[in-house]
Amino acid sequence: MNADLQRLVTVLERTPRVLGAWLAGLPESWTHARYGPGTFSPYHVVGHLICAEPLDWIPRARHILERGEAVPFEPFPHGATIEPEEGGPLPELIERFAGLRRANLDRLSALRLDDGALDSRGTHPSLGPVTLRQLLHTWSTHDIHHLGQIAKAMAWQEREAVGPWRAYLNILPREG
Repeated sequence: MNADLQRLVTVLERTPRVLGAWLAGLPESWTHARYGPGTFSPYHVVGHLICAEPLDWIPRARHILERGEAVPFEPFPHGATIEPEEGGPLPELIERFAGLRRANLDRLSALRLDDGALDSRGTHPSLGPVTLRQLLHTWSTHDIHHLGQIAKAMAWQEREAVGPWRAYLNILPREG
């Protein structure tokens, strides 16, 4: 596998384990809390990753390889997630995500991408021209971004309890 691609896979294959180690077994006061209106809770992040896994990364990679720039991707609903009322217990969602991710990493490996394929171009519906390499870098960065959202939602729950140390915790907004 291409060294650049292998670097990304090292993040992608770890995300389900990170989610399990971090969130499984925590009370809902940690996993269902948001950090403001329109934000994701840790539960919602896992639900979003489940929604994105079958629709976004590998289908778009194949789209680039098969159609190039001629036909834009289908838009992905960025707010897509699973609500706690419909999704079941968080550990089950994490396991579901882990299965989806394993299957996608197998599909990615089966594509046997080289540098030429990684430089293939497609068209994003709002961003315009993109490369397969950019899409795959975005996939791993998307995981990191959402892990950051989890950290922010959890830290937010402690914003008052930390007292004056809040001044040193840049994950929290300053007083006010």
